[in-house]
Amino acid sequence: MDITPQKIAFLGLGSMGLPMARRLLDAGHPLTLWNRTASKADALVADGAVRAATPAEAVRDADVVVTMLADPAAALAVADEMVPALRPGTHWIDTSTVGPDTVAALAARLPAGVTLIDAPVMGSVDRAATGELMILAGGDTAPVAAVLDRLGTVTPCGGPGAGAALKLVLINAAIGGVALVAEALTLAGALGLPRELALRTLGAGPLAGAVGRATATGSYFPVALAAKDVALATSSAKLPVLEAVHGLLTADPALLAEDLAAVAR
Repeated sequence: MDITPQKIAFLGLGSMGLPMARRLLDAGHPLTLWNRTASKADALVADGAVRAATPAEAVRDADVVVTMLADPAAALAVADEMVPALRPGTHWIDTSTVGPDTVAALAARLPAGVTLIDAPVMGSVDRAATGELMILAGGDTAPVAAVLDRLGTVTPCGGPGAGAALKLVLINAAIGGVALVAEALTLAGALGLPRELALRTLGAGPLAGAVGRATATGSYFPVALAAKDVALATSSAKLPVLEAVHGLLTADPALLAEDLAAVAR
């Protein structure tokens, strides 16, 4: 049996992509990197990864391509650059949160013999670093099982686009929960209750997970990206509560670069 590590191209070295790429490099995969800000790859290149100047150069010899990009526009732009260089037999794993419509648009660009697995992840930078992400996979993951296993635990979701769809459901429930905790704390303050008392008792009930995320200190999920994820959801269905959450997230431009927990401070 061939146990040669698959050659991987990793595109997108933001707060999530960087620790994910690190895990693949540490597992012994030959790794080629591309990021719009090239210096983000410096530490990985120092440890043996190869830096590519363009997306096309990054993927040219890859067995597996992993993308972790900020939004649909970025995913489509990178796809336009790299798809012409993909070889038949290449497996492309998109871990970005872009929604099923964008996944369909990416799949429509593929040449014959190239497969796309939509595999967005749940978990922040701390879980990315330890390989404990929840990977929501649409499509056949068997050919890339060794790659995904290094990043986290795979939840099969169905056919292409199903992983992207479930990610919108889960992430919007999480964002909405944090927003609800923020309002509950505002109400507690208006009623003269100590913040710590409100947090402790909210955390003892069904909002325990949301309280944990609202008070997290080891995570980094920028408010701007949370707002993007909510906008993807509200463009798919009539969701008046999430529309209000989007208004909360975008009301203060100074918070957009902060972690989501900032809305509950």
